[in-house]
Amino acid sequence: DFHLSALCDHKMAQRITLGAGCFWCVEAVFQRVKGVQSAVSGYMGGKVDNPTYEQVCHGDTGHAEVVQVTYDPSAIKTEEVLDYFWRLHDPTTLNRQGADVGTQYRSAIFYHSDEQRDIAQKSKAAAQAHFRDPIVTEITPASAFYPAEDYHRAYYNRNPSQGYCRAVIRPKPEKLGMQ
Repeated sequence: DFHLSALCDHKMAQRITLGAGCFWCVEAVFQRVKGVQSAVSGYMGGKVDNPTYEQVCHGDTGHAEVVQVTYDPSAIKTEEVLDYFWRLHDPTTLNRQGADVGTQYRSAIFYHSDEQRDIAQKSKAAAQAHFRDPIVTEITPASAFYPAEDYHRAYYNRNPSQGYCRAVIRPKPEKLGMQ
């Protein structure tokens, strides 16, 4: 029974992959969202297999820093996941979030199904009402996901007192009413 139950739970989970600037910030938010089962930092949308952080930072691979969010759609809808996405970054700045500049910091939704694509397009149109400037977020089919190096994963959780974490990451979950 347990094995069948675990299999059913796994089948029900959905994934969406989101780029919203530095993956440390995005991961820190989604690790605190009820209904999210995992949030894993990594790279997507590029032309090099198994890129390293250094390669992605140079901007030559075409990858975005992303977080692959696995969630339980009976606990949180895709629309709600995307609501957090729109609120945790500025989707109107092209290839930039704050001081982080480059195509690897682009705003992107990598969808894993046609239904997610449709939801993402509607969500983007609805979110535009909250921004003066046009949203530049790309909505693209998911491609190969490459998990980030271990030292990047759960970075905020492991380094909450580090300067960047206190100054840049901590305000994002706090802004959304999270610890």
